[in-house]
Amino acid sequence: MKILIDADGCPVVTETINIAAEFNIDVLLLCDTAHIMQREGAKTIVISQGADAVDFALVNRVSKGDVIITQDYGLAAMVLSKQAYVLNQNGFQYTNENIDSLLHTRYVSKKIRNAGGRVKGPKKRQKEDNANFEKGLRSLLSSITL
Repeated sequence: MKILIDADGCPVVTETINIAAEFNIDVLLLCDTAHIMQREGAKTIVISQGADAVDFALVNRVSKGDVIITQDYGLAAMVLSKQAYVLNQNGFQYTNENIDSLLHTRYVSKKIRNAGGRVKGPKKRQKEDNANFEKGLRSLLSSITL
C-alpha cells in the first residue's frame, strides 16, 4: 500500500506525510511542472503540464488498496474503479456509494455556470478542516492496515 497525493493545490501534503510516517507507508506526490514541490518523507513525481495529465499519471500508478488524496471527483471515480481508497482534503471519503451523486452535482453546477448562472463555491478553509482530515486519514489507515 502507498499514499498518492494529487499535489497541485493540495493543502494537506505535510499532514499526510506525517501520518503516513506513523503507519510506515510510502507517499508519492504527483504534480505538474507549474507546481513542483519537494517534501522530506515523500517521493515527488513531476508530470508535464496538460489537461488532466497529473490525474492520468496518478491513475496509472494506483494499485488495489492504495490511498489517494484528491479533491477531484473525476479522479476519485477513476481510482475507485481500481479498488483504491479516496479521501478529500477535509477527510471525506469518496466511495462507490457516493461518487455518482457527487459527479451528478458537479455536472449540474457546470450546466448552471455555462448558462450564465452562479453556483456557490467552496467555503474558506478553516483550521478544523485539517483536524478533520487528520482524523479521517488515521481512521482509514487504521481500518485497512489491521
